Amino acid sequence: MPEWLYEDGIGEARAALVADDRILAARIERPDTLRIGTVVAARLTDRLVATLNDGAQVLLDRPPPGVTLGARLTVEVTREAIPEPGRAKRPRGRATDLPVAPGPDLLARIAATPHPVRRLHPHDADALEAAGWSEVLEEATDGEIAFAGGALRMSPTPAMTLFDVDGDGDLASLALRAATAVALAIRRHAIGGSIGIDFPSVAGKALRQEIAAALDAALPPPFERTAVNGFGFLQIVRPRPRASLPERLREDPTGAAARAALRVIERTPAGSSNRFHLPAAVRDRIVARGDWMEALMRRTGRTPIFDA
Repeated sequence: MPEWLYEDGIGEARAALVADDRILAARIERPDTLRIGTVVAARLTDRLVATLNDGAQVLLDRPPPGVTLGARLTVEVTREAIPEPGRAKRPRGRATDLPVAPGPDLLARIAATPHPVRRLHPHDADALEAAGWSEVLEEATDGEIAFAGGALRMSPTPAMTLFDVDGDGDLASLALRAATAVALAIRRHAIGGSIGIDFPSVAGKALRQEIAAALDAALPPPFERTAVNGFGFLQIVRPRPRASLPERLREDPTGAAARAALRVIERTPAGSSNRFHLPAAVRDRIVARGDWMEALMRRTGRTPIFDA
């Protein structure tokens, strides 16, 4: 039976839905995320913009009735911020009469699923890594995803996430295997919004329908899709309530590498060397974050030494 593995890491929470020692879904959440379901006090600073006390802005789905510019209101977040190259999609929300409260965090959300949750600790065996955590992060950052007899190239863009299929041998068999591989990758990396898949061009409507059916069988709803056209292209549209794993990691590669390094340092046995060699940018990011350093020293009972 699948189970969630959860870690309350330094700088981020991590979770993976694992079955048969394989990660079905990987999730990362930073503590500063303005989460869906959060209800916050704000001020209406434009017809469809609410500005929070910390200066962050939430786009409203409609003008709040009876609220004039500059007036106070309460906003419920309905979509989290989505990072994009050069800019970010701001969170979306709606005016509400609900009391101010935080939205459910990653742990609460996975606990609400039908699958059991197992909390991991640094002194435990590394169940996340055993299931392929580093490989999933590598997929998210470089976009290269291997499957039997082929490979996918995943490219997030502001308009859509694109999957390009490559491989050798019979094109029909390749396309069918790729359809399942793409569906599994979409779930694994929490990819939403518009998704385009460039399959090898195959002849015959029946085969194109078979390819689409293979994707349908492996991709959990809800989603909508087109048929595979004569050029081998299929488009999917899924809900996009929050950023995908590739978007989260590519938004700030140095920060992502720093948090991954903190995970390794935190799990280093007490009798091992306390010296760690990191890329300069990663080291500087960690050292600059007093809260990270404080948490690391509290959890490990020692002060790490970073070699230049």
